[in-house]
Amino acid sequence: MTSPVSPVSPATPVSSATPAAGPVTLYTTVDSPLGELLLTGDGTALTSLSVPGQRGGATVLPGWRREPTAFALAERQLKEYFAGERRTFELPLAPAGSDFRLRVWNALDTVPYGATVSYRGLAEAAGSPGAVRAIGGAVGANPLLVVRPCHRVIGADGSLTGYSGGLERKRTLLTLEGVL
Repeated sequence: MTSPVSPVSPATPVSSATPAAGPVTLYTTVDSPLGELLLTGDGTALTSLSVPGQRGGATVLPGWRREPTAFALAERQLKEYFAGERRTFELPLAPAGSDFRLRVWNALDTVPYGATVSYRGLAEAAGSPGAVRAIGGAVGANPLLVVRPCHRVIGADGSLTGYSGGLERKRTLLTLEGVL
């Protein structure tokens, strides 16, 4: 038995470039001391915050829609943070990641402004004390720089190590928070 085939009218061209139905990624850019930040979201939550040249950072893709008003709250809170007037972010976040990464990223949220934690300390906070290397991978894959404070994670010896946005930006953020 054969499947029925829908006829295609010659007046209705079929194209692989036709976008699939689904949610549209919204984005905007925000100037900051770290450079121009790229914020992406789904209209209800922030899904990523990237800096220029970030390893693994988001880049604007065809079909995305610039929608600055969707990010007004995030932009205001970022400006307050960089002005030294905000210590925590109160934003809806919806990063995509495995259960393990989400657990690590949630543990990042417990590291307070002006404090740091070692990768081992973060592993313990995330409930995976033997997974220090995997914790490092999850921290490096954090899609929400600044608002999810992976910049507060340092080496066991207190050294500034790994930051997908670059060590100079990590230094800038830790200086802003009074750590350095």
